[in-house]
Amino acid sequence: MRSLFNDQFLRACNKENVEHVPVWYMRQAGRSQPEYRELKKKYSLEEITENPELCAYVTKLPVDQYENDAAILYKDIMTPLPAMGVDVKIEKGIGPVIQNPIQSMKDVEALGTLNPTRDVPFVLDTIKLLRQQLTVPLISFSGAPFTLASYMIEGGPSKNYYKTKGMMYAEPEAWFKLMDNLGDMVISYVKAQVKAGSQAIQIFDSWVGALNQADYQFYVKPVMERIFNELRGEGVPLILFGIGARHLTLDWNELNLDVVGLDWRYPIHEARRDGVTRAVQGNLDPTVLMAPWRVIETRAKEIIDQGIQEPGFIFNLGHGVFPEVDPAKLKRLTAFVHDYSREAIQKRNGDRK
Repeated sequence: MRSLFNDQFLRACNKENVEHVPVWYMRQAGRSQPEYRELKKKYSLEEITENPELCAYVTKLPVDQYENDAAILYKDIMTPLPAMGVDVKIEKGIGPVIQNPIQSMKDVEALGTLNPTRDVPFVLDTIKLLRQQLTVPLISFSGAPFTLASYMIEGGPSKNYYKTKGMMYAEPEAWFKLMDNLGDMVISYVKAQVKAGSQAIQIFDSWVGALNQADYQFYVKPVMERIFNELRGEGVPLILFGIGARHLTLDWNELNLDVVGLDWRYPIHEARRDGVTRAVQGNLDPTVLMAPWRVIETRAKEIIDQGIQEPGFIFNLGHGVFPEVDPAKLKRLTAFVHDYSREAIQKRNGDRK
């Protein structure tokens, strides 16, 4: 049993030297794990997240099974929204479904504010419990304003976000008020999580890649600047991740954050060549985990070889784990990343002497 705290993830976030490349996986908790599937026969997602003991168990399970270098709190980006008056349900096979979508300034003005200790005490209690149990850093998270707004306006998942963009263009006053409200929520939510014991924060702006760069800079970047400037003083690494957002990465690099998360479309060496100076996280295509081991190993080597060329690299997927992924592959991949990167780092350091 490991008795010492494993800080490799935190060191990589801060672009410090590491013994091996740290590994964690988005959606590592739940979905593909048989133990989790057994729990889901008895409990809904909401019931698990609102039970600190169960939620801590699900969060810690992949760390115990795969020996990952960080845990990420098991919850949903929708978790804080009911307290603001959003009627949201997680529908199987669909995702979040909003019964009272935002359609006007009146709807925006009707939103409430989040008081984390009053409204989501179970999240904070789970964090406190995990800090007693884990020997790796605990990452917690929040959805970003654009991504949250896209669900709130569309009423659920969308392929084109036409309602969301329509409000941006047609009702900018309502849009910016919604961004401000959600920005306030993210800041208070994240600060409460850090106070409870979270050691790193990832902001998921999963769908912001639907915007072009000019629209992002005008309609979204100001609230992101405010969020990261406010959170900078919390003293924990800050990560930003989104899908299909290569064209926004340099804007992210200008934010007051520590780590830029890359999806599988954007090779690490190209991101650095293009001017990304923050630590980087990523970015194995999740579908590669469905391939034979020789393919997984080859792709992982390519990513590691690129990542370790500069300080500040965390191995992850380019999006989340699919439910169909064999947990044994994740365990084997974690061990491979550790072993291969350790040897490569030792060789590199030896060559420099």
